[in-house]
Amino acid sequence: MANFAYLCTAFNTQDVKIKEIIGALEQFAPLPLQESYDNAGLQCGLTEAEALGALLCLDVTEEVLREAVDLGCNLVVSHHPLLFHGLKQVCDADLVQRCLRLAIQNDICIYSAHTNLDNAEDGVNFRIAEKLGLIDVELLNPRTVQVGARQLKCGSGIIGYLPLAEDSLAFLQRVKQAFAVEALQHNQLLERPIQSVVICGGAGDFLLPDAIRAEADAFLTGEMHYHTWFGHEQEVQIAVLGHYESEQYTREIFREVIERAAPQLPLYDTEVRTCPIQIL
Repeated sequence: MANFAYLCTAFNTQDVKIKEIIGALEQFAPLPLQESYDNAGLQCGLTEAEALGALLCLDVTEEVLREAVDLGCNLVVSHHPLLFHGLKQVCDADLVQRCLRLAIQNDICIYSAHTNLDNAEDGVNFRIAEKLGLIDVELLNPRTVQVGARQLKCGSGIIGYLPLAEDSLAFLQRVKQAFAVEALQHNQLLERPIQSVVICGGAGDFLLPDAIRAEADAFLTGEMHYHTWFGHEQEVQIAVLGHYESEQYTREIFREVIERAAPQLPLYDTEVRTCPIQIL
């Protein structure tokens, strides 16, 4: 676990500031690793405030923020940023504005680690691979980013290997069980054994061509456009978990990073299932 090696110094958690928690998160997944379209980082709040507790989530909603208030947390750490686009007003016209007002009214700081966490070594995709029991996991298309004095490898997807090859149905059942999904989308069952797997959590169909070039047996992601599915029968086993489902273990990464930095800080996983998609 390369990135966790940097997180060996705990703060004095009697008066740890929010900015110190953010510092630990950004040491693990620096903001320069994020994609150009993203808005990871501080969303709102005063980082000089003492951290009283942190609520960990994928999405920021009004219900999540009320949960933070009830728990006495003044920090919400999310995977998906609340703010993707600039605001020209802050009232109650939509979910984003209502959440922003609620956070400010209750002195809650919101911080998001998104594609920087996706792209980081030991980040979201590595955690998915861990849940599937993959070995020899590495970045699919690694690139190097200079972050201060550090040169960091990062990338949008990973490739890993099952310890023993298994048939396609057994692999798909492994995925469904590991992520407790109600419905797993997949293409025609592959007629050769599966051992090499390319993974991209979230919306990852842009990496399907790279998975095919890498001659991967399977490609696992959170969501794919309909027309992307066509033409890959017996070329690669495609499996689609659902965006939320593929990233559900991201909170574990947040918890591990923060616990190393501030072991006495109260940490909570949200009990709110923020995924708006329901399956009948």
